[in-house]
Amino acid sequence: MKQRHWVVDIGNSRIKTGLFENGTLLEANWFWKLHKCNEYLMPDKGDRVLITSVNLSLKELKETFSFPFLYFDHETPLEITNSYKTPQTLGLDRLAGVIGAKAFKGEENILVIDMGTCITYDFLNKKNIYLGGAISPGLKMRARAMHEFTARLPLINVQNQEIPYLGTDTVSCMASGTYHGIAEEIKGFIQRYREEFGHVEVFICGGDAEIFESLIKDHIFVIPNLVLYGLDRILIYNVEK
Repeated sequence: MKQRHWVVDIGNSRIKTGLFENGTLLEANWFWKLHKCNEYLMPDKGDRVLITSVNLSLKELKETFSFPFLYFDHETPLEITNSYKTPQTLGLDRLAGVIGAKAFKGEENILVIDMGTCITYDFLNKKNIYLGGAISPGLKMRARAMHEFTARLPLINVQNQEIPYLGTDTVSCMASGTYHGIAEEIKGFIQRYREEFGHVEVFICGGDAEIFESLIKDHIFVIPNLVLYGLDRILIYNVEK
């Protein structure tokens, strides 16, 4: 029997949506405006919908969307244990990321690296306990910081992997420091987690994930829409309880 799920992640700047059928992502979209997202969403009778938002309350969402939906917040039951010391401050997308990874590698230690505005590192152990991770500046944030906090450095745009370690002018030096600084940071975090916890499955997701595909080695997976998979899993867990 076909079961369609719609998941909606309303962030600070963009709105991301996913349409799933029996756990398979059929379609992913993003929107700048809420009304455009509302026009796009057309759940049929029997479809299930999950919505999460960083800035809109449940009341505001009910005033916007005419169909019933599950509202994902910090009170929503999850299939994992959250041991974060300040759970109300933890981004829901970080929880969704590790739950999405669990859908692919449910019996292993999992490290999710989300390459967004900030880079987040999130660790879920094989006992399904979320332990925390790290947050550092993302690709565009690092480039912008060098430009805005200095008098003469330009604003660079790093979009590919063909960046040599050895820069030969100011722009290429900045590109090297930005790209390879992140690459070495990622490698270092992965190494530390594997030294402490043994075998760890690593997932890279987010808007800048594909720029760092050259980091792919054994047990490293690039899944840009991993958070959407996690939201689908959360929806499944709550409607089947």
